[in-house]
Amino acid sequence: MTSTETGNDIAAFRKRLDSIHARMAAACKRVGREPSSVSLLPVSKTVPLASIRTAIDAGCRMFGENRVQEAMHKAESIQDPDVRWSVIGHLQTNKARYVARFADEVQSLDSAKLAQVLDRNLQKQNRQMDVFVQVNSSFEASKYGLSIEETPAFVQSLRDYPNLRFCGLMTLAIFDAEEQEVRACFQRMSGLREQLRENVLSADARCDLSMGMSGDFEVAIEEGADVVRVGQALFGARGVPDSHYWPGIHEGTTS
Repeated sequence: MTSTETGNDIAAFRKRLDSIHARMAAACKRVGREPSSVSLLPVSKTVPLASIRTAIDAGCRMFGENRVQEAMHKAESIQDPDVRWSVIGHLQTNKARYVARFADEVQSLDSAKLAQVLDRNLQKQNRQMDVFVQVNSSFEASKYGLSIEETPAFVQSLRDYPNLRFCGLMTLAIFDAEEQEVRACFQRMSGLREQLRENVLSADARCDLSMGMSGDFEVAIEEGADVVRVGQALFGARGVPDSHYWPGIHEGTTS
């Protein structure tokens, strides 16, 4: 690739990145929030290394990945100490030992068994990790995540795992639905956060909400999202359907 092609790629990516940030800022303005209160997590699943390097050149420093093997390969290939990796897809316990080696964050913690195994492997690596608890806010049987009712006790139990740093809650809203149904999922998460702050967490504890993807991140921001996970709106359409990564959904815009 020539330097001119590289420059064009970075310019095109920055244009898309600026557009996403502008939409995020507009959503914040509509509800009286500071744009700086919401972070963008670029979702790089299926994105080739060259495109990730372009994103890094454009200033991105953290990427979300669904599949452990793919994420580990990218982390090992890029080997940039300033770049952080977040595992946002369903994590099986037999993959926890790999995640403990390279990931900086897991956003899909959804069982006591996974917490135990991940904590144990992090201890072996002499590392700590940020974790978000995944919640099934849409009540869909096809989706992973704890129920809203189960979440407070589970969050409280994380105090037993010193290598896991609880950072907040993650959810996927209902797909292919009316906006009010999507908004309701996010409103449930905001309500759950308030419940945790009142009954479980200390006054200064972090409890961010990671919610909203390419098709619904503006609604998520309006309902309190602190992190939005955007992939296709930033990197372009993927060559595989979303059902390859998320169970029980139709093709369409997710992250």
